[in-house]
Amino acid sequence: MSESSMRADVIQNRMPDVPATVLLRLGPGLITGAADDDPSGIATYSQVGAQFGFGMLWTMLFSFPFMAAMQEICARLGRVTGKGIAGSMSGHYPKPLLYGLVSLLCLANIFNLGADVTAMGAAAQLVFHGRVGVYVLVFGAVSLFLQIYVPYRKYVRYLKWLTLVLFAYVATAFVVHVPWSTALRSTFIPSVTWSTGYWMALVAVLGTTISPYLFFWQTSEEAEDVSLNKGEEPLKKKPSQAFKQFRRIAIDTRVGMGFSNVVAFFIILTTAVTLHAADAGKAINTSADAAGALQPLAGNLAFVLFALGIIGTGLLAIPVLAGSAAYAVAETFQWRASLESRPQHAPRFYLVLAVATILGILLYFVGLDPIRALFWSAVINGVVAVPLMAMLMVMSANKSIVGKFTLPTHLRVIGWSATIVMFLASLAFVVSGLARLL
Repeated sequence: MSESSMRADVIQNRMPDVPATVLLRLGPGLITGAADDDPSGIATYSQVGAQFGFGMLWTMLFSFPFMAAMQEICARLGRVTGKGIAGSMSGHYPKPLLYGLVSLLCLANIFNLGADVTAMGAAAQLVFHGRVGVYVLVFGAVSLFLQIYVPYRKYVRYLKWLTLVLFAYVATAFVVHVPWSTALRSTFIPSVTWSTGYWMALVAVLGTTISPYLFFWQTSEEAEDVSLNKGEEPLKKKPSQAFKQFRRIAIDTRVGMGFSNVVAFFIILTTAVTLHAADAGKAINTSADAAGALQPLAGNLAFVLFALGIIGTGLLAIPVLAGSAAYAVAETFQWRASLESRPQHAPRFYLVLAVATILGILLYFVGLDPIRALFWSAVINGVVAVPLMAMLMVMSANKSIVGKFTLPTHLRVIGWSATIVMFLASLAFVVSGLARLL
């Protein structure tokens, strides 16, 4: 490429996009943020609101910069290299480390998927009656069919529209009476209770907002976009696209993570106003428990909105959980990995995706307690999160992987700060959680 054409390309990439175009380009970050508010996350936020009232609303502000920075780091890695996390690690770091991280990710995702699909079945039973097991099978089968037989570009459009279901939780907060002055004061002025239960809940919130499967998913989706969009290449090969792509990634990720935390804020707010006031906190173990408890306290509309939100977020989270596991395994063994490919062109990728989904569904039928499944997925995520976050920071500084596109100072500082916070949080969660089990 001549110097003049390169200059023109750079100028073109620096031209401000029309706002509508930016909104249309929202994708991996928006879907990742929405998937973070899965039924497991809803259960955690409901428990927090029911037990501590407004006392933990501040955590949504506190966790946002850490969450947004880590997901932006993942997205940049995928766009720069054209590979997922496992693909970037392969050939640069010891195989046992890669195999260990991917194995733990898959195990955590299967437990999480099982807990989510069970919660969806329980929520559907509350609204439509019938048997939970039937709904579990239907939701799992529909999700698996869509992932396998609907091309990636179309499927992503469906997932984008599905994120709108999360507004059910915002709407629910306006169905009940909220003392906004008290709620806002608790949001901006942290209130800390020095008790084991409070610190366990704090760790659970952090572990819910910063999860390994989200790292793998967003990195792989950015890499997928590189291969699908004509004229785009990994930034290592076409650095003139960097300005435009990094700006889009920043907007996409911050909007997605902000959306996620706003929804979580309203879940805590709704359950604080209703369930905490009624001293129902001890009865809330799952997201379906929270939905059922709302009916006599806040009325049928709040109950239906909350329950339908659980089903919608589950349909959004299942492909992210199964897909992140499939991408990680396929990249580890250098198999073809693409949701755009037909099953016959990427059979091993789709096999992993199907096995992960089916195993998650089977957890319900073998009688695994969904609360125990949630606990173990959280423990495994806690074990995986810190070394994975550290690896992401190291890989993003490794010029043999990212070339000249190392992280800017603000992402390095926030990324390492997030890693330290998660280390302390995960350590406390694992120790206190195992103590409760034993």
